[in-house]
Amino acid sequence: MLKHIIVVYYSWSGNTAKAAREIAAQAHVSPIELTVADDTFSADMYATATIAQHQIETDTLPQLTNVMPSVSPDDIVLVGGPVWHHSVATPVRQFLRQIAGFKGIIAPFYTHTGTPGTYEAEIAQLIPTAQVKSGLAVDRQTTTPQILQWLKTVAA
Repeated sequence: MLKHIIVVYYSWSGNTAKAAREIAAQAHVSPIELTVADDTFSADMYATATIAQHQIETDTLPQLTNVMPSVSPDDIVLVGGPVWHHSVATPVRQFLRQIAGFKGIIAPFYTHTGTPGTYEAEIAQLIPTAQVKSGLAVDRQTTTPQILQWLKTVAA
C-alpha cells in the first residue's frame, strides 16, 4: 500500500517555510503551515526563545489557529520547525500533542542557527507511539539531492 505523505511545519522567520516548500515539492504534496495568533511570539529571536521556554515549563503551548489534517497509521508525517533553545518549537509540540497516539511514521526536519540539541530525540519523546525516522537538519547548503535522499530513507 502506498503511504500518504503529509508535510506540516511551523516557521518563525521563513527559513523553515522555505525548506518545507522544497520538501513538499519533492514529495509532490502541498505543505501545511502550523499557525498561531500573531501576538504569540516576539519579532526578536531571543525574546521568542524565552517565551517558548516559559510555554514549555508551564505546559501552556500556543493554540494552533488553523485546522490540522487527520492522520492515519498509513501516513508519513514530515514535521518541520525551528530549533528553539535546543528544543522543538512550541507550535510543533502542540501539533504533536494533537496527534497523540499516532502510530504511523514521523520524520522531523528542522532549521537551526548553531546546534539542533536534542531535537530528534525530543520528537520521539513527544510522540512515542509513532515510528520516528532520522531527521533532516536544513541549512542554506542543503541541496535538492540531499532532500530526495532523505525522503527515500523516510519512505523505506
